[in-house]
Formats: sequence, C-alpha cells, structure tokens
Amino acid sequence: MARPRRIVLVRHGESVGNADDTVYEREPDHALALTETGWQQAEETGKRLREVFGHERVSVYVSPYRRTHETFRAFHLDPELVRVREEPRLREQDWGNWQDREDVRQQKAYRDAYGHFFYRFAQGESGADVYDRVGGFLESLFRSFEAPDHPPNVLIVTHGLAMRLFCMRWFHWSVAEFECLVNPGNGEMRMLVLGEDGKYTLDRPFDRWRDPKPYGVTGQIWQGDDR
Repeated sequence: MARPRRIVLVRHGESVGNADDTVYEREPDHALALTETGWQQAEETGKRLREVFGHERVSVYVSPYRRTHETFRAFHLDPELVRVREEPRLREQDWGNWQDREDVRQQKAYRDAYGHFFYRFAQGESGADVYDRVGGFLESLFRSFEAPDHPPNVLIVTHGLAMRLFCMRWFHWSVAEFECLVNPGNGEMRMLVLGEDGKYTLDRPFDRWRDPKPYGVTGQIWQGDDR
C-alpha cells in the first residue's frame, strides 16, 4: 500500500457568505464565490503548498462548491503534477435550501444548546450526518492507497466542519472532543504527516473554545496521532 507522506486539509478562503450572511436568502450556498480577501487568503495558502509539495505529485479532492473550486485555482499548482477530482461527500453541511437569516440564527442557538454533532438543521443535516459521508469518503481514500503509483501527497479542499470531522474520524476522537473544537479560519490548513513508525500526526491542533465534557471513559484527547 502506497500511503501518502502528507494529507493536507484546506478550508476555502473567505466567501461572500462569510462576509454577509444575508446573501444566503438570495443565492444558493453552493454558488457563493470568494471575496477579494478570500482570493488573497487562498493565494497565500497556495504559496505555502507549493513549498510543501515541491515537484512531487499530488492527488487533489475538491468539494463541489464554487468557493472551494476557486480556492483551488488560486493555489496555482503545477497542472502537470496534480490530478483533481470533485468529491461531493466533502461538501458543506446542508442547512436547507433558501435560508432565512433570522431562522438560521435561531437554529444556531438551538444547535449551541443541543450540541453541534447531533443537532440537525431543519431540511438540512446534523454534524453526525456529515461525519457519515466523510467516513464514506475516507473508505474510498484508503482504497486509493492500494495503487502502487499513488502520489506521495493528498490535498483536500473543503470546509471547516468537514476538516474537523475528517480528523475526528481519522484519529478516533470522541464526540466530546469534537464538540470543544473551533473551525479553522478561512484559508487555513492542517497537515497529517506520516512518521517513520507508520502513523500520521497532525501538524498543529485545532483551537478549542472549552474543555471536553465526556459522559464516560471515551473522553481522552487524541489531537496528535492516529492509533
């Protein structure tokens, strides 16, 4: 199995929806573009990625949203070194279709009280739903490693929640641990690096807004490496 040396997760740059949440009442979530700031964030991340990858090949998976596609374009990676696939399972959490701003704000308050992992938005998804489809993507990703010529790098351009859930699934974090984590900022990246012991470690942890509050014995913190 040709396990990649690096698996890099990147959140899209700032979108018009990040800058103005009233836009969700007029435009579909998947169609929202990057702002000028978002393009700049993505271009800065692209400089870092080009340094990390050098002249190595990269297998790229991109959420089907406009803002993730634009973020990837802003990286300016060598097209001769990358193979790109659109991956619908890496899309943003579904919050319903046309979104009423006040209704979404009220539901966010309900989610904060109920729990981010389990609360399901009306006509949308819960964090647990997104976890399931991210888990399905991971199974496909593992199968791709069986190819003897698999590139030494994987790049995943997605959304903040999907990044946290990807790591939760990979490192076997508990729900209590997930609930205390904060989304990375727009354009931020996290890197899973393969060590000599055959295990992956996360280059830096996600920020936390509180300490985990587990119900039982499964609340250990596994921010660093996989098991």
